[in-house]
Amino acid sequence: MERFTISIDDELARDFDQWIAAHGYGNRSEAVRDVLRVHLARVRERQDADGPCVANLSYVYNHHERELSERLARLQHDHHALHMATTHVHLDHEQCIETVMLRGPASAVRRFADILMAERGVHHGQLNVVMVRQTAQETAPARHSHSHDH
Repeated sequence: MERFTISIDDELARDFDQWIAAHGYGNRSEAVRDVLRVHLARVRERQDADGPCVANLSYVYNHHERELSERLARLQHDHHALHMATTHVHLDHEQCIETVMLRGPASAVRRFADILMAERGVHHGQLNVVMVRQTAQETAPARHSHSHDH
């Protein structure tokens, strides 16, 4: 692990220490590492909008909305190459929440999320994108027997 020292003014240090305490960090080093990770991930996403990502799309919808459940399922099937898993929970008699785990090029994941959240009856949509680095194995041509035709 590499060590380095930074100097910041007293007011910024107090504000940072308050933020650290509010978020439950044990020390400044842990907090600085996380802040840097978040910032660098955002930079990578801006630099490589088509780069690989994993994402969590959560949304609430009214399952009584005419044909909405079928439209949502069709959208997920139409984008099966991005789709990893879905969790469905009944909140009450009318409202459900779904969390969809996605993986693929960030621009395609964002387009899918925008299309799904624009469906009539979908509310409170939120997409959380995490850019990931590809390994050599992931960039090699796929070698399996089934097709991914749309």
